Amino acid sequence: MNTQKRGLFITSDGRNVVFTFILVSSLFLLWGFCNGMIDVMDKHFQDELHLNLAQSANVQWAHYLGYFLMAMPAGWLATRLGYKGGIIAGLLLVAAGGLWFIPATHIAKFWAFLLGVCAIASGLTFLETIANPYTTVLGDPQYGATRINLAQSCNGIGWILGPIAGAKFFYSVNQAGQSTGAQTLYIPYAGVAVVVIILAAIFFKSDIPDIKSNDDYHLDDSDAGASRSIWTHPHFVLAVAAQFFYVAAQAGIFSFFINYMTVSKATGLSEVPAIPDWLATGFLKPLVESGKDGFIHISDAGAATLASVAFICFWLGRVSGAALLKRFAAHKVLGLYGVFNIIACGLIFSKLGWVSVACVFLSYFFMSIMFPTIFALGIFGLGARAKKASAFIVMAIMGGALLPKLMGQVADEHGIARSFIVPLCCFVFIAFYAFNWPRLSKTDGLKKEAGALEGVGAT
Repeated sequence: MNTQKRGLFITSDGRNVVFTFILVSSLFLLWGFCNGMIDVMDKHFQDELHLNLAQSANVQWAHYLGYFLMAMPAGWLATRLGYKGGIIAGLLLVAAGGLWFIPATHIAKFWAFLLGVCAIASGLTFLETIANPYTTVLGDPQYGATRINLAQSCNGIGWILGPIAGAKFFYSVNQAGQSTGAQTLYIPYAGVAVVVIILAAIFFKSDIPDIKSNDDYHLDDSDAGASRSIWTHPHFVLAVAAQFFYVAAQAGIFSFFINYMTVSKATGLSEVPAIPDWLATGFLKPLVESGKDGFIHISDAGAATLASVAFICFWLGRVSGAALLKRFAAHKVLGLYGVFNIIACGLIFSKLGWVSVACVFLSYFFMSIMFPTIFALGIFGLGARAKKASAFIVMAIMGGALLPKLMGQVADEHGIARSFIVPLCCFVFIAFYAFNWPRLSKTDGLKKEAGALEGVGAT
């Protein structure tokens, strides 16, 4: 193979797949938007149904349960129908979940909304299981991590837009000042359903090549394929664990962001220092409110807007991270970002006022590259079995259902700042995995000349 003719979006046969990459990247924006609304919905149900933090984490539970239940079926379908068929199936399932929110609004029960959340997540599972590994093979293997992080940058844009839509429809009020969020909650989800149906039609009409990833470990050889398993490769096994802990940390921080920024309904206290009077004017006035203590604090709607600012930090981390991954070994960048997040969570835990508040936004920045980079490192060199491996890595997203409940229990008993000890421990494991990846994969991530590293961005 003449690798000199290959590029960021040029495959081994010389095909330019930049349009395919753009089309697949639109899927990342879709699930970023849906996920961004989930975190705002969490706080909405706390207020509407008078739930504590541990109870409201059931929104996250339903969301990530969908990932857990559908990851293996998605991997199975991708193997048999190819990337195109799996993507279309996932889009139609998302549409069904989005449309379910219309009758769910009339049912007006917590379980009905949770069912819709789970259904949408099930469809997103198909998209994540298929689209993540697909981006790593749409061009030169050595730029796999760069491509998946570029695609995930679209995910970051969706995360920015999701809280904005959530703040508009979940915290809407009528002219009398009464909340109408329970009646308008379905609107953004119905809009998502319309968009994904259109996307499904576009994918059906488009040429989506079914490209196979490199088989660096010769798992596809006729004399070895039947006897060798993906589970014999520690870089994959620990990637599943690392993804479990990453999504656990991400889900906890994302879902309790609004709680951190606002006054606790239970204690009347806030982790964020009081807002100076001179700041509570002009365009900032709708984002704040007077607390029972007589000071000005961030309102729920204001915190939802700030969540979009946090996701801008997340998106900036993805964009800059993609550039770094083109120059430096992916496992080193991942490990360094893991260390930075350990420090950030430690400072939040320490309750240092505005310093801790700034660290919440920094944690978004340094989380940015973790999911796609762990994904790329985990499926490195697995050949046709990358689709099956992807299903297990996506299944590990179940960490987002379990750990936020633990974080919520810690927050209920000791305060929201202290609960950041949970994601801190998660980032410790991620840093451990990253710095040990060359030993686990038996690959020197720095020596490009020893062989192109698919999906790890080695230089």
